[in-house]
Amino acid sequence: MKPLLICDCDEVLLHMVRHFGTWLDEAHDIEFDMSHHDWSRAMRPRNGSTLSPEAMWGYLDGFFPAEMGRQTLVPHAREALEALSNLADIVILTNLRDHCREHRIAQLDSHGIVHRVECNQGGKGAPVARLVEEHGASVAVFVDDLAQHHESVAREAPQVFRLHMISEPAMARFVPAAPHAHARIDDWREAQRWISARFNAGQPADTLHTAQGD
Repeated sequence: MKPLLICDCDEVLLHMVRHFGTWLDEAHDIEFDMSHHDWSRAMRPRNGSTLSPEAMWGYLDGFFPAEMGRQTLVPHAREALEALSNLADIVILTNLRDHCREHRIAQLDSHGIVHRVECNQGGKGAPVARLVEEHGASVAVFVDDLAQHHESVAREAPQVFRLHMISEPAMARFVPAAPHAHARIDDWREAQRWISARFNAGQPADTLHTAQGD
């Protein structure tokens, strides 16, 4: 069976936070400080009020799917996926509500990225494990920008290689490497080489001792 690449979308394939911040500013007079990966600290109403968690999620629901057209392609992402598709099956696993799935498919298609898309809510470990089993992949790589998802995948699917990527430079420099990822790479040209090497080696992650940043 072919290897499997399971890839997040926002801040991996498409820029999101920079456009979300612009929309918050324009439509809601809210500052979005990208130096904080914790959104409870990043979103700051200019009237000095404090946002509840429900309000923060409400703004996110306002962005998806209505404002998805603002998002732009991460440099070299399309070319990397095109090359990797010659080696592996590819699934885009995105944490959006299910009603956004068709919007995400169309959005990615508009950027020349046409692969299976699955929506998820919560940790990604269980869906990654299911996808690996479904595809029968002996080697799989998971790419995501959030540390908690790497921890979830490490727990639920330890055989999967985990690559931490934050493609937004204004945010990446403030976020440490995810401790449960095998590597941190924020550029798709280097990431493509790293992923290809894992596929070509043909060994699952839990049989190897892969150092951070290898």
